[in-house]
Order: sequence, then C-alpha cells, then structure tokens
Amino acid sequence: MKKSLKRGLMAALAVTAVACASTSESLSTLRDTSVDAPDAAPAEKMYAGKQPGKFALIERTFVGQPPLIPHTVENFDITPKENACLDCHIDSEFKGKKMPSLGKSHLVKSSDPKAEPQLNMLRWQCDSCHVPQVDAKPLVGNYFTK
Repeated sequence: MKKSLKRGLMAALAVTAVACASTSESLSTLRDTSVDAPDAAPAEKMYAGKQPGKFALIERTFVGQPPLIPHTVENFDITPKENACLDCHIDSEFKGKKMPSLGKSHLVKSSDPKAEPQLNMLRWQCDSCHVPQVDAKPLVGNYFTK
C-alpha cells in the first residue's frame, strides 16, 4: 500500500510540474503588452459634441437601442430632486426641435384621468441607459454589422 501511495504522489507531482512549466510562457493580452507591464492611464477623450442642440442625433445600431447622447453631460446633474436632462427633453417649448423627447415608455398614467402622464421614477436616472459618446477609435477590432 505504501508503494502505491508513493507512486500516486509521484505521478501527481510530475503532472503538477508539467502543468506549471507549460504556464510559464508569456500571456497574450488585448493591449499587446505583458500582463505585468505598468498600466498607463488612457488619454482623456473629447465628447463628440460639446454643447446640446448643436450636433446631429447619433444613428441607432440595433432595434430597441436607447438613443445615444450626442453632447457632453458635464454639469448635467441628476439628483433625487433634480434632473437636468428633463429641462430640454420633457419641456413643451422644445417640441418640434431636433431632439428626442421623453419616450412614452418613461411615463405612467396618473390616477386622475384628466392629468397628464408623469415621469415614472424608475426611469429617473437617464444615464443608466442613455450614454454620451466620445470621439475614440475602437480598442479592439469589431466586425458588427447591422
């Protein structure tokens, strides 16, 4: 029994040694650098459009995609009491302009049949789905087509 135990341990040790030796090769990463190479912060990217209302809407790439934000969102605060996005995207004086208005899926009917539908508070945090775009080249190749 001692011989079979020793043989089993020796076989396990040999398999472990071979496995460890085979992993000593350098890994290939998406950054084309060694895994242990120092990380450099990426360059700051500029938003595709800085000021709201000055740039064309960004075409959607798939059905059901939330509209992308073609302007910066700096200083557009979303707090529990204030949502700067709604200053333009829900206001009736901006209707007819080239900007998406709040979707019907974002509204709930009031219990009062005469009242206007109100914003569903589950949709309050706009930047959970709608994201600003930066002018940046893809980090890796992309073969996505419509």
